Amino acid sequence: MAATPTTPESVKQITYLAAALKAPRIIEAATRLADQARDAGWTHEDYLAAVLEREVSARNASGAELRIKAAGFAARKTIEDFDWDAQPATRQQVGALASGGFLTEARNVVLLGPPGTGKTHLATALGIVAARHGHRVLFATATDWVTRLTDAHRQGQLAGELARLRRYGLIIVDEVGYLPIEQDAANLFFQLVSSRYEHASLILTSNLPFSSWGGVFGDQAVAAAMIDRIVHHADVLTLKGASYRLRGRGIDSLPSIIATTGETSN
Repeated sequence: MAATPTTPESVKQITYLAAALKAPRIIEAATRLADQARDAGWTHEDYLAAVLEREVSARNASGAELRIKAAGFAARKTIEDFDWDAQPATRQQVGALASGGFLTEARNVVLLGPPGTGKTHLATALGIVAARHGHRVLFATATDWVTRLTDAHRQGQLAGELARLRRYGLIIVDEVGYLPIEQDAANLFFQLVSSRYEHASLILTSNLPFSSWGGVFGDQAVAAAMIDRIVHHADVLTLKGASYRLRGRGIDSLPSIIATTGETSN
């Protein structure tokens, strides 16, 4: 016996109930799937599951988009549009990280390498992956993070700020080492790292090896303690090669950066 067609009264009832549940997309999915369900002989349970599945998928996509917009990325970059020909050695590592497992394990990711090798691109791409996995994300440069922490400290709100930041599944610190950080500010940054240790993930990018971080933070002891906590549970990826920004411009490389003096080496 053929299934009874949907009546105007039942459509009104579904519309009312969908609005009451604050799930307006249900009415669209229910209407669109009704004929398919009747023609294919779905059970009531199959039909209900299909409608709810589309609502959940739509909510997840909408939530992910909101989280991506709120993260503060400088630009939207994805793993799919990364130039793997320039960094083939890191492709497998990044692919593993894209599963999102490092976030549930509160592991960190450190991207090291010269300017223009794709560190910020990959950090952003992994941040977008995190947002799509349901995690709240914040992105800023190291200088901007220091400014934020310094302002909170001056207002007597550092503890509250660190507590708020712990609610984010991922914090991205871009460009560690591009500018030196004063010792007092370095101590604040250390508190950020410590507050997330074994609790939630960090992604950091730097053009300098760890051995040069003492010069960046103005204190070898603080830098050593910070690195110890960062790398204890971390994946460290080293990117190599010339800057993609220099391709086709007849420049093979940029001068290396000495954090302590700001001079260039030969």
